[in-house]
Amino acid sequence: MSVATRQAITPAPFGFRVLPSAEAVPDARRRVIQVVRGWGLPLAEEALRDVELLSSELITNAVSHTHAPCVVCVSWDGERLRVEVTDAGHELPAACGIDLDATDGRGLFLVAALATNWGAEPDPAGKRIWFEVGTTAAVSGDERLTTLVRAAAPKARDVLPTSA
Repeated sequence: MSVATRQAITPAPFGFRVLPSAEAVPDARRRVIQVVRGWGLPLAEEALRDVELLSSELITNAVSHTHAPCVVCVSWDGERLRVEVTDAGHELPAACGIDLDATDGRGLFLVAALATNWGAEPDPAGKRIWFEVGTTAAVSGDERLTTLVRAAAPKARDVLPTSA
């Protein structure tokens, strides 16, 4: 089957359940990427790395904050890849400024910075958090590097210049 033919066909959404443990996250992240690669979508390698990172962030948040299984759904609408994570929690998240002294809390910053679009909404099971990555809107170059560095930023006192 040619690439043009594969891209013209919209694959059926793919969903799976993730057990509530940190050990389940890497397998779930790999499963998302395996499905997306299997679909042969017109996504750049950088966009696929973003999908992998952002999937990991959302799945990790779901299992670590709810201590319950979550459901991951991957879909393609012909222009954007969408990954949804539905969990049992009812509190909707919001991306806030990064606390440089915090040891966590940067996941949604990454989602907001690297995804084409993202959101959270109530779901009968709890809540659904999703992100989308488009074919042409991947964050790249200096903007991508700045985003990743800010997310991994050390404490402010660790980067102050020392007196000579």
